[in-house]
Amino acid sequence: MLTGVTVVDFSRHLPGPICTMRLADLGAEVIEVETFPDYDHGRSAETTNREAKGQEGFYLRSHRNHKSISLNLRTDEGKALAFALAKQADVVVESFRPGVLRHLGLDYDSLWAVHPTVIYCSVTGYGQSGELSQLGGQDLNVQAVSGFLSTVRDVAGIPVITDAPITDFALGLYASEQICAALVQRLRTGRGAYLDVASADLFSSWMGLFAIFSKYKEMVWNQSNRQGRLAYHVFETSDGHYVALAALEEKFWLNFCRAVGREDWELHHLATIIQQPEIYEEMKALFLSRTQAEWGELGIEVDCCLTAVEELDRWADSSYVTSREIAYTLPFVEKELRLTRQKQTHTEGDRKSPPWFTDHTHELLKRKLNLSEDGLQRLVKLGVIPGASAKTGRLSVEQE
Repeated sequence: MLTGVTVVDFSRHLPGPICTMRLADLGAEVIEVETFPDYDHGRSAETTNREAKGQEGFYLRSHRNHKSISLNLRTDEGKALAFALAKQADVVVESFRPGVLRHLGLDYDSLWAVHPTVIYCSVTGYGQSGELSQLGGQDLNVQAVSGFLSTVRDVAGIPVITDAPITDFALGLYASEQICAALVQRLRTGRGAYLDVASADLFSSWMGLFAIFSKYKEMVWNQSNRQGRLAYHVFETSDGHYVALAALEEKFWLNFCRAVGREDWELHHLATIIQQPEIYEEMKALFLSRTQAEWGELGIEVDCCLTAVEELDRWADSSYVTSREIAYTLPFVEKELRLTRQKQTHTEGDRKSPPWFTDHTHELLKRKLNLSEDGLQRLVKLGVIPGASAKTGRLSVEQE
C-alpha cells in the first residue's frame, strides 16, 4: 500500500523503529541512518546464546525490511549527505530530544525550507513542548506520568511494572497511523506536515477515556473493580499454567456455568470474590482439575470468553499465532553465532557486528545521490562513511 514511499529514519531505541517497521511492512522503503564510526553494544555478537537470541532477534524483528546507511554526522560531509537523503524522502522520522537535530541542520524547519511537502515525525516521550519535554524518560516513566501505572496493581495495591514495554509499542503504532494520515492529506492537498507524537500524550488521552468509563460504570452498575469479580479472573490449571476467564456479559457467564455443570453459580454473575469466597474456592478447585490445553479446548467449544494465558517461551507455537501467521522467522541460528565467535576476536577497541547485519551505505549513496565509486572512496578516506564491508551501529549524537 505504501510502495513508492521513501522514509528516512533517524530514530533509535524502540518506538521509532517500530513505527518505521510498520511502514516498511506496508511497502515503504525505509532507510535508517546508522552510527559511524561508533558501535552499538546492543547488537554485539559477544553475548551468551540466550542473550543473542533475545537482543539480536528483537533487533531484527523491530528493524525488519529496513536498509541501513552509515554516516558520520560529526562531519560536515556526513550532515550534507543526511540532509540530501532527507530532502528526497517522503517521510522523515526522528526520536531525539527537542532541538538536538537543529544542531545538525536536520530539523523540520531547515528541511521544510527546501522540501515543503515533507512529512516530518518527531517521536518522543513527552513531546516538543511543556515542562517535561527536555527530560529523559523510559516506558515506565510514561506509564507513571499518564496515570496508566496506577491502574495495574498487585494484591497489596502496589503499582506493578509490566514486562512488555507497552507505551513504546503503542507509540510506534500511533506514529505510523499519524504518518499514514499525513500521506493521505498530502495526496489531497499537496501539503506536508510536522507531527509531534508523544507517548505520554497518547496514554494520557487513553486514561482520560478510562476515567470517564470508570465514572460511568460506578453510576450505572454501582459495582467494585471488575478485577475482583468471579467472572473476570485468572485461574491456575492442573499443569501449573493459567487461563483467563472474562465472562463479563451474563450470556458468557451462563454458558460457562452450564458447560462445567454448575448451574447453581448462574445467579452470581456480578458477584465479587469478597462477596462469594466459597464459590471462588470452588472455582479455583475446578480449574485445577484440568490442564490448560483442556480448558483452552473448552473455551473454543463454548462461547464463554475463556482463553489460555500463553507463556512467552511457547508463544510462537500457540494456536492463535500460528493460525494468523503472526510470528516471523528471524535469520539468526545457533550455528551462525558459533561461526562468528570462531572467526572473530572481540576486544574493547575492535568490536565487529554479527554476520546477519548488512550495511547498505554504498548501494544507497549510489542509487539515491548518484555518487560515483571515486566519490565513495573519498568519503571513506575522510571518515564520513565506512568501507564497503564494514558493519556499524545505531545513530548516536550528544543529548539524545
